[in-house]
Amino acid sequence: MSDAGSGTGAVVVNRAMSLDGFIAGPGHAMDWIAEHLTAADVPEVMAATGAMLIGRRTYEVARRMAGRGTPYDGGAQFVLTHRPPDDPDPAVTFLTCGLEEAVATARAAAGGRNLEVLGADVAAQCLRHGLVDEILVYVLPVLLGDGVRFSPPGLGRIELEPFATTRSGAVTTLRFRVRKPEPPAAAAAPPRQTPSP
Repeated sequence: MSDAGSGTGAVVVNRAMSLDGFIAGPGHAMDWIAEHLTAADVPEVMAATGAMLIGRRTYEVARRMAGRGTPYDGGAQFVLTHRPPDDPDPAVTFLTCGLEEAVATARAAAGGRNLEVLGADVAAQCLRHGLVDEILVYVLPVLLGDGVRFSPPGLGRIELEPFATTRSGAVTTLRFRVRKPEPPAAAAAPPRQTPSP
């Protein structure tokens, strides 16, 4: 999806995850993340990010957690939702359009930097439609036992290519490129027959 030659950033699914594969605990709790990882730990990711496309539930959880720790500055915020709030936050753009249009809108606002996709449902939709270039996962040293899984049932198989693994303190960061399916090869034209003399 990204075009490095034009200076367009990548579409990146960004996730903090427990070792047992949960991105949120029971009741969509995400406060456990700040016990291991804060925005101050990832300045290079923030600097590379120009906009964020966020699912509505993730937006609501983040709003409840506002004011705890270092605020994450990932650029312009876009929330994809079927129901915009009655009293919307003026710093957030609520989108009710289709997925591809939402990604295009948020990418345009990213100004050539990465578009970060946050939220289980919106990330799964983007992966399912082939709109994701990279997946960035912070594996945190905790077992939650229950909650919201990294990927929902029915997502299907998606091939990944690991390109970076780092460790900082207790957090292991994994980065993957999403392998795009090869387009079907065009049928070769049959060899031309030359008439015999």
